[in-house]
Formats: sequence, C-alpha cells, structure tokens
Amino acid sequence: MKVYGYLAMAVLMLAAAGCATQPAPPGAELPGFFFGLFHGFIAPIAFVIGLFTDTRMYAYPNSGSWYDFGFLIGISAWGGGSAVAVRR
Repeated sequence: MKVYGYLAMAVLMLAAAGCATQPAPPGAELPGFFFGLFHGFIAPIAFVIGLFTDTRMYAYPNSGSWYDFGFLIGISAWGGGSAVAVRR
C-alpha cells in the first residue's frame, strides 16, 4: 500500500509541473515570426552548442503561433522543405 502512495505523489507532482508557466518579462517585446524563422534555421547548430553550454534552441516566452510557424519553416529548411516532397 505504501508504494501506491509514492506513485500517486509522483504522478501528482508531474501533473503539477506540467502546469508551470513562465511569465513574460515586463516591457520586453516577445520574439515573433522572423525570430522563429531564424531560430529554426540555426536550431541544429544551437542543439550541438547546447550540449556543452547553457544555450536554448527555442525562445520562451514567445509570441505564440506565429513564432512556432516561423520555427517550423526554419527547421524544415534543413530537410529541404517542400522541395523534397515535390521531387518524390
């Protein structure tokens, strides 16, 4: 019975950690589409650098969906983007 208590506590703590947010810095402009595009393009490089330093490859907090869209386009440039899908 004691194991189930620890398991329930672990699940509760993980659920609470999933709800954590980071507030936007006051007065700062959040990165948008073009920063997302740039960050997506340099993401593989930032990943390798991040293995050895405290560098992130994704800006948080950001402006939301437009940043995500730019990041997606930027990261897809490494795989050839839609040009690869057209050739097949």
